[in-house]
Amino acid sequence: MALGRAHSVAVTGVDGLLVEIEADIGQGLPSVHLVGLPDTALQESRDRVRSAVANSGEKWPDGRVILALSPATLPKIGSVYDLALAIAVLDASGAVPSERLAKTVLLGELALDGRVRRVRGILPAVIAARNAGWPAVVVPEAAMAEAGLVAGVEVFGAPSLRMVVAWLRGEGTLPEPNGQLPDPVRSGGDLSEVVGQDEARWALEVAAAGGHHLLLTGPPGIGKTMLAQRLPGLLPPLSESESLEVTAIHSMAGVLSGDHPLITMPPFVAPHHSTSVTAMVGGGSGTARPGAVSRAHRGVLFLDECAEIGTKVLEAMRTPLEEGEVRIARRDGVARYPARFQLVLAANPCPCAPARDVDCICAPLARRRYLGKLSGPLMDRIDIWVQMRGQSGAAFSTDEAESSAVVRERVAVARQAAVRRWQEFGWLNNAEVPGHILRQRFRLPREAIAPVETALRLGRMSARGADRAIRVAWTIADLRGAELPTSQDVLAALNFRQRGAQ
Repeated sequence: MALGRAHSVAVTGVDGLLVEIEADIGQGLPSVHLVGLPDTALQESRDRVRSAVANSGEKWPDGRVILALSPATLPKIGSVYDLALAIAVLDASGAVPSERLAKTVLLGELALDGRVRRVRGILPAVIAARNAGWPAVVVPEAAMAEAGLVAGVEVFGAPSLRMVVAWLRGEGTLPEPNGQLPDPVRSGGDLSEVVGQDEARWALEVAAAGGHHLLLTGPPGIGKTMLAQRLPGLLPPLSESESLEVTAIHSMAGVLSGDHPLITMPPFVAPHHSTSVTAMVGGGSGTARPGAVSRAHRGVLFLDECAEIGTKVLEAMRTPLEEGEVRIARRDGVARYPARFQLVLAANPCPCAPARDVDCICAPLARRRYLGKLSGPLMDRIDIWVQMRGQSGAAFSTDEAESSAVVRERVAVARQAAVRRWQEFGWLNNAEVPGHILRQRFRLPREAIAPVETALRLGRMSARGADRAIRVAWTIADLRGAELPTSQDVLAALNFRQRGAQ
């Protein structure tokens, strides 16, 4: 009886857990048995691993092979364990020494000819290995740039099983990441391309400065989508920790670009209005994958034609909007994905959506039903509502509007002021501050808060809406460089709370 051992990583959400793989070669008819709650893809790895070993010039044991994945109670999903399974068997048969193997985590799927293929979740898996104290990780060569983003651990790229075996024997080398990353590029157009719409441009600047959610309503072609696409260009680049967090989510989603492995700019995600609840918040069979709200983490989620989106999809976003996190429950556990994003909604005022309101042919009930999908609880979580109106001749104006770079400088100054104010609590912008902190430790003077108290007393807004209005008032004060919001800032914030559809 011979026993071999290798290690890999199981990723659930953006969290990884080290998995120990033991291979036991015993007497009996030649067979392979997998234990440790493997899913279908992992059960099929028995044939992939056996063919990869044989086609790499190594000998598969002539006996009964038992492969055990621990912890035994953790469900094992996917093909990321293939490389570790093959090396564990070769270790058990004495084909590879254990000196390097005992210090290395192995990740990757095997092709039948022994090539190591890329899998989802390489970045969070490498982070988990580093946090567990492992000094080295072997990943597919195609994912080497992604894995090389993690500091504090040696990363090696594996083109094939044959080269990994030679490296473990000390007979060859494996490529390492060069550490060079392409320069970040901002996309989405420039704000100077949007002419007119001064109120909407100001609302966009306030939303960018404070991380607030935004609703834009107006007739088709007025510039709602153009403004939303330019919001990421007003936001500052992601910090190092934010970049790794966002990149890990995109790695799990399988949408990470090979040319730009590190996401340094706020992402912009715009799902189609026919999207499902699962596509929006995450889920699916097998591994619970991140949805649009998580892929937009630290960036912008844009829902165009939001009145056409299903009610269940819209209501499913209420918890992520409030908590900044998605928890997807499964029979065997809960996958957690961060989802702290800026929501931008865009909608026409009615089904016929004429260029001028006076030309509307919709019945009053049809107009009310059209935006009725945006429920009160959802609208209560939107900080800024703007109704955009057509401006005659604005499309042919020769006046040059402010560029994104100019507005971005003002946004950066306002965000830095907010960071200094909230740094002892760890919040990054005004939108993240809990309401009780605003009402107690940072309570505004009575004359400044009077408009909000009047609105609450008359039943014009909820307590949640009042908190959001105060957050917007803080952002307006930051943009003009004031220490505290005044009553005029609070009134301006309350004016943003008017429904854009009315």
